[in-house]
Amino acid sequence: MDLSRFIALRIYRNSEPGKQVSRPAVLIAMIGIAIGLAVMIIAVSVIVGFKSEVREKVVGFGAHIQISNLDAVRSYETRPVVVGDSMLTALSAYPEVKHVQRYSTKPGMIKTSDAFQGIVLKGVGPEYDRAFFCRHLVEGDIPQFSDSASSNRVVISKSLAGKLKLKLGDKIDTYYIQEDVRARRLVIAGIYQTNFSEYDNLFLLTDLNMVNRLNKWEPDQVSGVELELRDYGTLEETTYRIAADTDERPDRNGAEYCVRNVEQLNPQIFAWLGILDVNIWVILILMIGVAGFTMVSGLLIIIIERTSMIGVLKSLGADNFTIRKVFLWFSVFLIGKGMLWGNVIGLAFYFVQHWFGLFKLDPETYYMDTVPVSFNIWLFLLLNAGTLLASVLMLLGPSYLITRISPATSIRYE
Repeated sequence: MDLSRFIALRIYRNSEPGKQVSRPAVLIAMIGIAIGLAVMIIAVSVIVGFKSEVREKVVGFGAHIQISNLDAVRSYETRPVVVGDSMLTALSAYPEVKHVQRYSTKPGMIKTSDAFQGIVLKGVGPEYDRAFFCRHLVEGDIPQFSDSASSNRVVISKSLAGKLKLKLGDKIDTYYIQEDVRARRLVIAGIYQTNFSEYDNLFLLTDLNMVNRLNKWEPDQVSGVELELRDYGTLEETTYRIAADTDERPDRNGAEYCVRNVEQLNPQIFAWLGILDVNIWVILILMIGVAGFTMVSGLLIIIIERTSMIGVLKSLGADNFTIRKVFLWFSVFLIGKGMLWGNVIGLAFYFVQHWFGLFKLDPETYYMDTVPVSFNIWLFLLLNAGTLLASVLMLLGPSYLITRISPATSIRYE
């Protein structure tokens, strides 16, 4: 073992009366490191979890990439594009694409005896991936939707059902305006709750065949196609690649395809999520500063307390670099113990919140009813390595105080 590390370890373990290092200084240093690291772990897990949860809900309602009619951009009153089996096969052939599904939308209105609400009826086919709505289903079930027949069954959100005083199995009257007013009586087959009010208060899920008949479209015409990717990291690259392949290739009716990803469709939401990255950096810098400040103050106290020992070591021939290493190693031991407790606190919060959801949120504001958390092993290791490295680097300057101590005067120092 290196001599400097050995001496530092002896100082760290020494507990004989009158010889131990200043307990307040040690405790303050370790508490600062522990609190700083714990706050960083909690902040990163919450912000990453929040971003992941919001993104998952936005993607759940509209997939990663949508291909629709260029003339119908940003409008729920969509114009059709032709999507046949050949196009579905071609889109599924992209290695980045995990799933392809058709959809059609029709804006309308629900009217009850004492209330009414604007809605968008979204029709999907038998290939529709129901996993997202199944995870958020609170009552009933998700029907097997069809593109060849209409079951008149719909899935509605809990918030919309509450506003209109509807329950599972109720029949609802819906109205749609095109050249004339058309009405459909639908039966509530399922009720979901995502707490994502922007979509919960808008979308009803039903058969693709029904929506196409309301729009008076041909069987192979739809509002668009939704593509689910295998890896979110390939979103931009895949979007532009598919766009390049479909540009200037109109369907048989002359309609041009428009390829947009979830970030382009929801710029406000993703700009908001991007701001959270700034919050993470602010928290990390502040907490590293707090941890470093407590370690610097603790090290200075310990150096002053051990002035006599420094004089003895210098008189025995130890150079300044060796003595600085002793105190830096001692600081590493303190940092390590503080980081241990910081990890325990941070991970305890994560597991308690993940399994029990003790901390609640207002779903109307935050799109979820509990504080979300996410654990990423690489971010966890990076936080620990960064905290250790930053803390040690911040101690290099104060350790130069040792070079100012003279052996002749320090041995007499008490």
